[in-house]
Amino acid sequence: MTMPASPPGRRSRTSFLRLLLLLPFVAMLWVSSYNSLTPTLGGIPFYYWYQLLWVVIAAVLTVVVYRFER
Repeated sequence: MTMPASPPGRRSRTSFLRLLLLLPFVAMLWVSSYNSLTPTLGGIPFYYWYQLLWVVIAAVLTVVVYRFER
């Protein structure tokens, strides 16, 4: 079985949206941007809540890309 071809305009839009999925990887690989204990949020050092924030952002980006490709 072959998949139907997508229209040209839709293809470029989904390619751009897939690039959004690289943001969490780039953010986590750039360690110097979050290698700090301050500021704290509710007593939790910046290092930890920054990473947890990117987990949530990655989930939201995944849902956005999924919805647009569907």
